[in-house]
Amino acid sequence: MSVEVLAPPLPPGREVVLPGRGTTFVRDMPGPHPDAPVVMLLHGWTATADLNFFALYERLGRWFRVVAPDHRGHGRGLRTRRPFRLADCADDAACLADQLGIERFVPVGYSMGGPVALLTWRRHAPNVRGLVLCATAAQFAHNRSQRLSFLGLGSLGVAARLAPPPTRTWVTDQVFLKRRAERWGPWALQEASRHDWRMVLEAGGALGTFSARDWLGEIDVPTSVLVTLRDQVVPVRRQLQMAAGIPTATVLRVDGEHDAAVARADHFADTLVDAVHRVLV
Repeated sequence: MSVEVLAPPLPPGREVVLPGRGTTFVRDMPGPHPDAPVVMLLHGWTATADLNFFALYERLGRWFRVVAPDHRGHGRGLRTRRPFRLADCADDAACLADQLGIERFVPVGYSMGGPVALLTWRRHAPNVRGLVLCATAAQFAHNRSQRLSFLGLGSLGVAARLAPPPTRTWVTDQVFLKRRAERWGPWALQEASRHDWRMVLEAGGALGTFSARDWLGEIDVPTSVLVTLRDQVVPVRRQLQMAAGIPTATVLRVDGEHDAAVARADHFADTLVDAVHRVLV
């Protein structure tokens, strides 16, 4: 007998074909009026758009059109045999905007979504109205030990690519889902079980090699950096270093940990709405 899994209130979602790329899944809220500014929510590593932003959708939708896709390999994001690249996620975001008839938008990048947002500006600047960067950094691996750790994730991704399906299923169950089962409710666990863990592991490896430090100073659009002050995943000093490197950046602060978008949703939502309004001025 199957048990119904209760999910939080979620906006309408649908699959969208990205020509020449694949099919992805996106939440799309129309906003308060037809000309509402568009924010594209770019979620973090091992999350989905819903896991990262479910507690924020309604508040953001009062002000903006909200578009929230799942990244490659995450949730119901597009699948490919190609290795995971953050640049491809940025190109997916621009392609999705084109398919939805959106000329310009504000990428809102959370954690891994930060590099995707930065790359969206770098690769598709005419489409980017401003940037909002949350709980993120310009570089995630700052020493040899950290780089090796991220590279190890990429190597696991290669192993998962080569392994037969039963082995990949075992990796999913043993390495990830059982660790998270005690922390997440049934709905969150169900969301995570949609991942292609080969691609997710490769995404971890891609994070380890990413760096925007050499070109942060070129960013010429209004930018809000939302710093999570008790973050144990992306240290505050790295968030502030990124902000200091962006000439157009305004810093806003949330007294919360890396999961503040869920754990402190009301406070985070108010700050995020302010952050977006600041880049629309």
